[in-house]
Amino acid sequence: MSHAAKKRKLDKSRQDSLYFDSYSDVTIHEEMIADRVRTSTYRAAILRSSEALRDKVVLDVGAGTGVLSIFCAQAGAKKVYAVEASSIAEQAERIVRHNHMEDRVEVIRGTVEEVELPQQVEVIVSEWMGYALLHESMLNSVIHARDKWLKPGGLILPSRAELYIAPVSDPVVEDRLHFWYTVKDQYGVDMSCMSDFARKCIVNSDITVSSVHVEDVLAHPARFAELDLGSVTAEELRSLRGRFACACFGSAAVNAFCVYFTVLFPCPDNKAQTLVLSTSPFKPETHWKQAVLYLDAPAEVEQDTPVSGEVCMYPSEESSRHVCIRVEYCVGGQKKRSKTFSIPDWSADAQAQCGIDTS
Repeated sequence: MSHAAKKRKLDKSRQDSLYFDSYSDVTIHEEMIADRVRTSTYRAAILRSSEALRDKVVLDVGAGTGVLSIFCAQAGAKKVYAVEASSIAEQAERIVRHNHMEDRVEVIRGTVEEVELPQQVEVIVSEWMGYALLHESMLNSVIHARDKWLKPGGLILPSRAELYIAPVSDPVVEDRLHFWYTVKDQYGVDMSCMSDFARKCIVNSDITVSSVHVEDVLAHPARFAELDLGSVTAEELRSLRGRFACACFGSAAVNAFCVYFTVLFPCPDNKAQTLVLSTSPFKPETHWKQAVLYLDAPAEVEQDTPVSGEVCMYPSEESSRHVCIRVEYCVGGQKKRSKTFSIPDWSADAQAQCGIDTS
């Protein structure tokens, strides 16, 4: 049996430093802006809200390169405060000047919890979503900005978020587990004893961020949580939970769940025309992909087999910016099971301070 050092909690200032440093490199911004679903949906939502933004004061929380701030200025905003804590703020200032928007877009270096604005705002825009929606915990910053700087009745873009879960059958995992039984036929060495070790490595407690193929989804996704950005509190995010139930399409083996989110942008002129940014496996792929949660053992299902349970999402004890997902579930008439998942932290700092539990 292996023995690992007990994980130690990173202090909040170090957590924040690691988080903001990750946004100082060009790669992550290239990935986000190149995500056409993400960037085009935000642009469309902002531009079609031009009546609500015209001559208004806007706060962009976590502005990054400032692209959303510029969209707001193009839509007619009188003033946009682009608040960004990482060093990419320097590039945002250059981009703003390059687009001749410096008279309306002001880049402010710092966290939204620490900066002081010269006035209240009528609109907040932010692209705060992380993997499985809540990873990185940036929504807390939007809530802080809303409570401190948004005028009563102000607009938040996006205004709502929804979380969904669906059972899936991932054939790649089963192929990888079976691989060790095929080595003898290929090379004359029996390595089937590796299968248990492979299962521990592959079917672990990590939240795997990957694209789920439509044909591997075994039931209609079930919504288990909804957030109204006008009213949700930071305390509610400390334990976000909801129940789900669905019925399977046909015969297969459930070996994972996938979790994904949507965010919704209101249309001020027509409430029926809500714009949706979806990370569903049934929609065009985004850089968020889906969060895949592998079960310890597959469960056989057939047409109409019920799958139900409860999902709880909460911050990791080691780092409050990392999300944990606990799923209690029941497949058909089998007994209820549960498993807790988290996104691994492979940063050099985290590995230096934390033991890696392989037990």
